[in-house]
Parts: sequence; C-alpha cells; structure tokens
Amino acid sequence: MNTKKIKFVGAAVALSCMTFIAGCSSSASKSTGENESSSNKSVTVVLKTLSSPYWQYVQAGAEAAGKKLGVKVNVVGPSAESQVMEQVNMIQDQISQSPSALVVSPSQPTTVVPVLTSAVKSKIPVLLIDSDATFDGKTTFIGTDNATAGAQAGKTLGSMLNKGDKVVLIAGALGNPATDQRIKGAKEELVKEGIQVVAEQPADSDKSKAMSVMENILEKNSDVKGVFAANDDMALGALRAVQAKHLDIKVIGTDGTEEAVQSILSDGLAGTIAQSPYNMGYQGVENALKVADGKKISSRIDSGIQVITKDNAQKQLDFLKSISK
Repeated sequence: MNTKKIKFVGAAVALSCMTFIAGCSSSASKSTGENESSSNKSVTVVLKTLSSPYWQYVQAGAEAAGKKLGVKVNVVGPSAESQVMEQVNMIQDQISQSPSALVVSPSQPTTVVPVLTSAVKSKIPVLLIDSDATFDGKTTFIGTDNATAGAQAGKTLGSMLNKGDKVVLIAGALGNPATDQRIKGAKEELVKEGIQVVAEQPADSDKSKAMSVMENILEKNSDVKGVFAANDDMALGALRAVQAKHLDIKVIGTDGTEEAVQSILSDGLAGTIAQSPYNMGYQGVENALKVADGKKISSRIDSGIQVITKDNAQKQLDFLKSISK
C-alpha cells in the first residue's frame, strides 16, 4: 500500500468549525439594525430534498439566518433528489406566493431553468446554492466548486493507492450537475495518478441503490482497491457492499455528513470531501435579504471544501453536532 502523505490543496479549503460559527455570529450582529426592515420580507428556499442529512444542514443554516436577520424563511424540498418534476412544481407554487426572494438548489438545471426564468420575470430575485445553472437574470451562485471537490477526492483516494490499482466511480442522478462535476474531477485526477477506472455507474444519490450497484460491480471486479462516490449516502451504501464481502477497499465520499464522519472514526469510510452546507443555507438567506433590500452582491460566492480523514474527523463531528437539531 502506498503510504505517501495525503496533500490538502486548494485555496477554497473551508474554514475551521469555530470560524463558521463566528462568521455567522458576525453576520448576525450586523443585522440588528436591519430587523425592522426585514420583518415584512420573506425568503423561500427550495432544496433538492429534505430527506438527507446534507440538505438538513442546509435547512438549518437557512433557518438560523432567518431567525438572526428577522426575515421569514420557508424551506421546502421534494421527497428525493431524483424527483425533479416535484421540485419544479414546488418552485411554481412558491412563485405564486410572491416571496421577496427565491433561493434554489436545482436538481436538474435544464428542467428547472424555465420556471426559474418565470420567477425573474415576476420580479423575484433568484439565488442558486449548491448547484449552478445558467439563465438570464440569475442573481448569484453560492456553493462549492464541484469539479475542484471531485479533483481533491481523486487526489486523496489516489494517495491511498498504488499505480495500476482499480477503482470504481459511483455517480448521482443522471443530469445532476453537482455530482457529474465531482465524478469528472475525480476521474481526471485518478487517471493522472495512473489508477484504472473499471466502472462508473449512477446510484441516484441513494444509499440502498449504491449498495446494489457496488454489489453488482464487485461480482465482476473483486480486485477493486478504491471507490469514489459523489455523495456520502452513496459512499456509505458502497461501503456496506464492501464490508459484506470483507474486502479491503478504500471508500471516499463527498459532503461531510455526520454519519460519514462517524464512519471514518470507526474505520469505515477512508474519507470525505466536506462541503459547507450550513454556510450555503445561511449565506443564501443572508444574501437574498440583501438583494431584496436593493443591495448589490457578488455573482459567485465560493463556500469552500475541506478534506476529512481520521486525523480531523473528530473536530468535524463536534461541529456537525453543534448545528444539528
């Protein structure tokens, strides 16, 4: 096994847990004089789903911002990330209620963009978080550079393996730009490291589906040495399949959820590329309020990433517990 040191790279590496908390507190402290003007405003946040820990962290951040800034926040999301039309219908419903601003994480941009465009035509500012999309009138995108996150995952996994080793890539729902970009970034880095990608399949960001996908892959590729999954739920599902066969396979996920971090501490997952979902939610509402008040904001706000392995997993777990409901 290659023991070369894992390198943490990228200027967008996320801030420490205490910095996250301090940053939110700082933003909140500046809002004291704005609460009166904010009390009659509302911000709607439409996420890809509310059924997974990752999106619940986004929801927690959005609701915390609403409470601190004195603005009404309504967070909704479909039953699963694959339910694209359910998300479209939710956005349409929220537009009909004329919120002061709309914060959206589009599941499938090509399908969702028309309804977002209709919101802009209705004079409702649209801010995107987590996943970007291109359309006229978009106010900003707040989130991770997913290609960079994927590349970092590829470098991290590659550093745990030897040249010539075989790996598997497990993607999200087809057409999901965030997970697609992560897979692309990881694949490019793994190939540079001389690692063989022997399978690349979607599992719809679902733990059970990922387990089934991995089981099928292992039937033909029992000598796999590594797995990169485009989110933590799929990584954990793949890990179940690996553990059931008692194989030594390094599994890396993406998102930095509490379950994934606990798995790392228990010698399950080898690592995860943590995003800043709480910050995305908080900054989404914070900037939506600024726009509703007629203020200018940046057209791109990078929320950063952080590589989580056994070395720093406990610190990440402590932070996640501090923001959990």
